This record gives sequence, structure tokens and C-alpha cells, in this order.
Amino acid sequence: MAYVVTDPCIQCKHTNCAAVCPVDAFREGPNFLVIDPFECIDCDACVAECPEEAIFPDDEVPLEWEDYIDLNDRLSEEWDDHVINEAKEPLPEVDEWSGRENKREHLIESWEEETV
Repeated sequence: MAYVVTDPCIQCKHTNCAAVCPVDAFREGPNFLVIDPFECIDCDACVAECPEEAIFPDDEVPLEWEDYIDLNDRLSEEWDDHVINEAKEPLPEVDEWSGRENKREHLIESWEEETV
């Protein structure tokens, strides 16, 4: 079992979770974080650090976000060279996006997409 980052992280990108990860399982995208399921050791340290309550064990991901299990897997491969293991400032618009629902359409999956 691995942990999965879900919808509430989009456009917020707090990094407290990545800073406490003992195995560098987090990958950073332009406006979202993912957990590499092959690196994650199920330690649970990240869950309490997420102010958006966006991280779940893969067998407890809410039904409406089950696609985030595959998304974390796929994007962790694509963002493999974007390991994040330290705290950074959240995105500038975090207050505007925090608590919003259904943010998937705003997910930027590519670093190239962000520069367009």
C-alpha cells in the first residue's frame, strides 16, 4: 500500500508533507504534488502534515478520487527528476484555492505546459 495525493492539493501545493517524508517519495509538478508508489514506505508521516487533507492510503481514497491512484503513479514517473524533500512556500493563490472542490481540470501535468 502507498499513499496518494488527491484533488485538494491542486493549486495549493503545500510541501510540509514532502519535508517529513523519510524516503523522498514526493514528486513536484507545477501546481500539484504526487507520491511515487514504489518509493512510499507507508510510514504515514505525510498525512498529518497536509493542511488540505489531500493524502490518503491507496485503499482509503474516496471513490470520487480513485483515479488519483493511477495519476500519482503516472505523474511520479513523468516528474521523476522533480523530487521534493523540503518545505517551500505554497502557491501564491493558496488562500483562494484552499477548500475548493473539483479542481482536477486545473491540474497542470507538464512542466512545459506551465511555461506556455
